[in-house]
Amino acid sequence: MICPWRLIRGKRALPRACRGIGAALALIGGVMAVPAGAAAPPIAFGTAWYPEQWPEARWEPDLQLMTAAHINTVRIAEFAWSSLEPEEGRFEFGWLDRAIAAAAAHGIRVVLGTPTAAPPVWLTERYPDVLRVDEDGQRAGHGGRRQFSFASARYRAFARDIANRLAARYGRNANVIGWQIDNEIGPPSFDPAAVALWHRFLAERYGTVAELNGRWATAYWSQAYQRFDQVPLHGTGQQNPGLLLDFRHFCTETWTSYVQNQVQAIRAHADPRQFVTTNSMHWNAGYDHFRLHAGLDLAAWDDYIETPEPDWAANGANHDLVRGYKDRNFWVMETQAGRIDWVAVNRALRPGQVREMGWQAVQHGADAVLYWEFRPAPNGQETNYGTLLAPDGTPAPIYREIAKLGGEFARASAALAGTQLVADVAFLWSYDSRWAIDIQPMHKDFDPVAEWVDIYRPFRAAAGGVAVRPPDADLSRYKLVVAPSLNVLTGPQAANLAAYVRNGGTLLLGPRTGQKDGYDALWDARQPGPLRDLLGAHVEQFYALDKPVPVAGALGAGTTSIWADALVPDRPDARPLLSYRDPGGWLDGRAAVVMTQVGKGRVGYLGAWLDPARMAALAATLLKEAGVRPPLPGADPALEVGERDGEGRRVVIAINHDDRPHAMTVPPGATLVAGSVTGGTIAPHDLAVLEIAR
Repeated sequence: MICPWRLIRGKRALPRACRGIGAALALIGGVMAVPAGAAAPPIAFGTAWYPEQWPEARWEPDLQLMTAAHINTVRIAEFAWSSLEPEEGRFEFGWLDRAIAAAAAHGIRVVLGTPTAAPPVWLTERYPDVLRVDEDGQRAGHGGRRQFSFASARYRAFARDIANRLAARYGRNANVIGWQIDNEIGPPSFDPAAVALWHRFLAERYGTVAELNGRWATAYWSQAYQRFDQVPLHGTGQQNPGLLLDFRHFCTETWTSYVQNQVQAIRAHADPRQFVTTNSMHWNAGYDHFRLHAGLDLAAWDDYIETPEPDWAANGANHDLVRGYKDRNFWVMETQAGRIDWVAVNRALRPGQVREMGWQAVQHGADAVLYWEFRPAPNGQETNYGTLLAPDGTPAPIYREIAKLGGEFARASAALAGTQLVADVAFLWSYDSRWAIDIQPMHKDFDPVAEWVDIYRPFRAAAGGVAVRPPDADLSRYKLVVAPSLNVLTGPQAANLAAYVRNGGTLLLGPRTGQKDGYDALWDARQPGPLRDLLGAHVEQFYALDKPVPVAGALGAGTTSIWADALVPDRPDARPLLSYRDPGGWLDGRAAVVMTQVGKGRVGYLGAWLDPARMAALAATLLKEAGVRPPLPGADPALEVGERDGEGRRVVIAINHDDRPHAMTVPPGATLVAGSVTGGTIAPHDLAVLEIAR
C-alpha cells in the first residue's frame, strides 16, 4: 500500500501499512533537512536508492524516511541503463531529473553511477561480441551483471556514450556531488579483443621477444617464443610465473583504460567540484588499485563482513589499504544494513555492530558511509540482503540503529570537517608481491592477506594509526615502516627503502622478502635480494612448516607456524632477537628475527609467522624504540583507538568492540561529541568521540 506523505504529516489516522513509518518519524524526531545544492557534507551519510524500481508515488515517503534517519546522500542509477536507454539511441532521462530534484528537495545530495556494470539486453543481443569470455572459452550471457568484456572497443564506445550523455545533462547540476564509474569492476575476459590487447601490451612492455624470453627464462620447459602473438593469455594454471604476473599487469592497464574512458567523458562536462571515483571490493586483487586510482579524485570501497563475527583488525586494515590508494580520506560507498546474502550462513550483525562499523570507517579516514540498500527490490538476485526498510516500506529493525548513527555523524560533522588520519607508522602493500605469492604459495595456508593482517594487528592496536603505502612511495614522514611480505622487490623500490633507513627511519621486513624481481624471476642474491647488504644478514633457506616450531630470545619464547626463513648474520651488528629451537632440524639455532643499526636508522627482518604474543612483543619493542606514542596513552589496549587531525583540532575516536566495559581516561579539555564515557569506562559495544583543541 502506498502511503501518501500528506497522511503522515497530517492529523488523520494512519493506515495500518503506514503506521511503522509514522512511528519511526516520531521516534527519530522529524525531518532534519540540509541545504540543497551544497558540496559534499563533512561526513556523507547515505544509501543506495533505486527510484527506477518503484512508482514515483513511493519516492516521497521513502525520502522522508531517509531524512528522518539523517541521510544526506544517495547513490543512484548505477544499474539503470535499461531505464535510461530502453532502446538503442532512445534515451529517457526525465525520471532521473525528477529523482534528483526530489532528493534535493529534502537536502539530499546525489552521487551518480554510470550504469555500465549491467548492459541492457538490446546491447548484448545485437552485439554479442561485447560479452565477456572466461578462461575456458565460455561466453557470458544476459541476466547477471559484469558480463561485458573489459577489452571490447565496441562496449567502450557504448559506455563512453552513456557516460557522456549523463555528464552533459548533470555535470553542472548543483545537487550532484560526484560520479561513480561502473560498479565493482574486476572480472577479466579472454575474448579475441582481449587476446589482441594482451599481445600489444607485451610488445610495449618488452620491445622485443628476446627481452621477454630473457625475463621469463623461457628456456625452461622449452617455452621460448618467436613472436608476441604466440604468447597465450592465461590468468591461472601451470604457466610461467612471469606470464601470470604480467597477466595481472595487463588486467591493471586494461581496467585503468576502461575506467579512464568514462572518466574523460565525464570530466569534459562536469563541474570541478564533482568528484569521480569507482568502488572497489574487499581485498580485491583483480588489478593494482594504486595504479588505477592515480586518475581518480578519491578512493571508495564496499565494506561487508563475511565472517560470523567481525574481525575488527582485518576490517580496519582494509580501510587503511583503501585510504592508501590516494593517501587521503576515502568513501565507503556501500556497507551492510545488518546482513549480506552470499556466505554459508548470512546471520545479521548483532545490535550495535552496524554502528561500530560506521564509526570504525570514520576513525580510519572515511568521509562517507553509505548503506546498501534502502529498501529491497520487489524481485531480483539480492532481495534477501539487509535493508533499512522492510518490503512493505516501513522501517526494518536496523533502521533505528542506523538513524542513531546518522544523528551522531550530524552532530560530529563540525568537529570532523577537514581532519585527516594521523599515522606515524606505515605498512607497505605490494600487489606484485601478493600476486607472486598467490601464484606460488608453497603452503596451503600461506594467505598473503592473512599474513599481512596478522603482522598489522598488534602495530595498529598499539600505535592507534597506520597508513598504507606502496613500496615506491615517499616514506620520510613515518617513524616506522613495516613491509610484511615484499616477495617481489625491484631495484628502485629497494633503493627507496634503503634511503629511508639511511635517513634515520626504522624498517621491518617480513617473511619471503626480496626473493623475486619485478618480472617474478629470482634475484641472483640470497634474500632479501637487493637489501641484503643493508640488512647485513641473509636468508639461508626458507621452509614451509607442517607443524609449529619453537622460537626464543630477547622477545621471549613462542612459536612460528606455516613459514620460516632461516636468517644468518653477515655482520656482527646484525643482532638476532629470536632464534629457532628445532633440535635435529634445519632451523635449529638459526635466527628468526634480526635487527641491524644503519647510521641513525635501523632495519630488521622478521622471518617467521609468529604467534600473537611474540608478534605483539616485537611490535611493542619497535614502536617504543621508534618513538611512536598512541593517541590516548591511558586507554585500555582492548579499545580500538584512532585519531584524525586538522583545522586546529584533534578528534580521537575510541571504540569498544568487546562484550565487557574497558577503561579510558578522558584527557583534560576534551569535549565528548558522540558516545559516552561513564565512570572512566566505555560500555560494551559503545564508543567515545572526543574533540581536543590543539
